[in-house]
Amino acid sequence: MKANLLAAGVVAIACGGAAAHHGWGSYDASRPITVTGAIQTLKYENPHATITVKAPDRVWTVTLAPTFRMINRGAGKDMVAIGKTVSAYGYASTAEKDEMRAERITVDGKTVELR
Repeated sequence: MKANLLAAGVVAIACGGAAAHHGWGSYDASRPITVTGAIQTLKYENPHATITVKAPDRVWTVTLAPTFRMINRGAGKDMVAIGKTVSAYGYASTAEKDEMRAERITVDGKTVELR
C-alpha cells in the first residue's frame, strides 16, 4: 500500500512538472525583438529562469534558459540581478502579452547565448 502511494505521488509530481513546462511553439520566431531595460524581478529557478524588464514602452516578462545552462554559460544569478540593465534578444509570445523568450542576453557588456 505504501509503495502504491509513493508511486502515485511520484507520477503526480512528474506530470505536474511536465504540464508546467511549455513548448516553444507559442513564440514568433519570424519576428525577433530586442528588449532593453532595468531588471525589476528575478526568478532564478527551473524549468527556466525568468526576469521582468522595464523597457521604455512597457514591462516585459523574459523567459531565460534553465538555471544549469545559465550557470554553464556564465550567466549566474548575480549577472541577472535586480537593478541591472539587460538587453534581451529573442521572440515575442503569441499567447501571452508582453512576454518573450530570450535567445541571448547582454548585461554589463557580456553577451550570453541561452539556446
